[in-house]
Amino acid sequence: MTIGAILGAGVLLAASPGVAEVRSAACTVAQPADGDLKAYAAAYFPAAGDAAVDALIACLADPDPAVRDGFAFTLWFEGLRGKHLSEAGLRHAATRLSAILAEADDAAGFRRPFAALALSEVARADRIEPFLSDAELHALAETGAAYLRGVSDYRGFAAGEGWRHGVAHGADLMLQLALNPRLARADADVLLGAIAAQVAPDAALFYHYGEPGRLARPVLFLARRTDIGDAAWTAWFEALAADGAPRRQPPFTSDAKLAAVHNATAFAQAVYAGAAESQDPQVRRLAPLAAGLLKALP
Repeated sequence: MTIGAILGAGVLLAASPGVAEVRSAACTVAQPADGDLKAYAAAYFPAAGDAAVDALIACLADPDPAVRDGFAFTLWFEGLRGKHLSEAGLRHAATRLSAILAEADDAAGFRRPFAALALSEVARADRIEPFLSDAELHALAETGAAYLRGVSDYRGFAAGEGWRHGVAHGADLMLQLALNPRLARADADVLLGAIAAQVAPDAALFYHYGEPGRLARPVLFLARRTDIGDAAWTAWFEALAADGAPRRQPPFTSDAKLAAVHNATAFAQAVYAGAAESQDPQVRRLAPLAAGLLKALP
């Protein structure tokens, strides 16, 4: 693909060779005519300044799932997994995406969940080749945890609209942070607190888009840490059992109580399955604790 000088005001120009027309009024980044986003990423990101990064981030809020997910996030994924975005670009992206997470929800509900998902790729890039300082990594953990804890839009998939999936995308950011060996113990506790807040949220909703499994994944990886002892894990699971207990009793009298039992059960089962099958003794510690949580639920 010949890209050449196709960046104008940070936006790919549709007149350039191999580049199709812009397909959305909300997304000003033109898509490649051949649909090859892996090759496109290799050309787009090295030439991308802050404005081009911002333009692609704006596309992550597009109401059209083909633009938002099929194009914008896929291009972001290919660019960061291919290591095509410079350290300066990654830093700029981290700042911009973190700012979006700190904003109020937009009415459509796509902007913040996809910013969280995009930020998980920035966190992964730092895990693979560190570029954030310890203070910046701590700030990223605080930002991600605050976002996950504060999710109140629980829409998952909607026909014609695609995914929002705020809890799952927030959990994906927690996962990339949990995998980072530079994450401080205090930050691990911050992540665990945010995850606990969404295991069985105070809302009459039944998770059915895989959220409990996504929340369980960072917990299983945090269990590999040797600085989180058995007593701390026991206390965390006991707190889960106690938290919201009045909302679960008796369980068959309202949707809210049934949902609390359903969601906590699904989370405990996901942790138990992952821990019981693990070859890592650190992770296997969680299996009896998850089983205990299941027994504590009505």
